[in-house]
Amino acid sequence: MKFIIALAFLAVALAAPQGDKKPIEIVSSNSEMNADGSYSFNFESADGTKVSESGSQKQVGPKPEDIGTVSKGTYSYTSPDGVVITVNWTADENGFQATGDHLPTPPPMPEHVVKMLADLKAAGVL
Repeated sequence: MKFIIALAFLAVALAAPQGDKKPIEIVSSNSEMNADGSYSFNFESADGTKVSESGSQKQVGPKPEDIGTVSKGTYSYTSPDGVVITVNWTADENGFQATGDHLPTPPPMPEHVVKMLADLKAAGVL
């Protein structure tokens, strides 16, 4: 019972107004929804945040009923230190993949691993 009361107080505290923050104005917004399941939308807010996304239906498995939505998009915003952060992404049968200059990338494969994989492929193992 005490836990429920504490949880209720926490919910009230989180729902309280957070100071003098004013809503950020949306300066442009477009959206399109089509009968075939394809869609697109984009918007830009007064603080420079931009979002754009589009998607469509695609067969993502071996059966005709294995239909899923594949999407791609981009978003950008200005970080607290004034740098514009941009993320480009896709979401499809291969999962979610994001790219951006600020995101870490794996180091290149060592040369001997590249050669070993090429040899295995040539031998028909891969």
